[in-house]
Amino acid sequence: MKKALTRYRVMAYVVGVLLIVLCLIGVPLSNFDGSPMWVGDKIPTPNWFDEGSRANNIGEFITSILGTAHGWLYMIFLVFAFSLARKAKWTMAFTLGILAAGTIPVVSFWAEHKATQRIKRDHPADFGARSADQVGQLQS
Repeated sequence: MKKALTRYRVMAYVVGVLLIVLCLIGVPLSNFDGSPMWVGDKIPTPNWFDEGSRANNIGEFITSILGTAHGWLYMIFLVFAFSLARKAKWTMAFTLGILAAGTIPVVSFWAEHKATQRIKRDHPADFGARSADQVGQLQS
């Protein structure tokens, strides 16, 4: 259980950090050039960075390289999270919540924290802690 949790946590942090960089740095740099966001859209994006500027090119690089890396790494995250969910015998609702939280910047860190708490609470023997039943038996 401990190794599965470690794999999940590492991937949750990697995917979470990449998603924040993409959403808060890459997307604004590459898309906020005053052009319409969608085809035929009359409302332009904010004109923070001119198209072809150094900042815009950095944003394009971030979204193309990190975007692709994030996509592949998110698939690995899903596999590790699902594997952990199966070993921990989580409900389908909790599992889907944890998987979906990986798609929302910053929320993925909260979900990782909740998942880790739940694992440590439900499987204390795997982490060297004693369950409430074990403590009760020792006190008898």
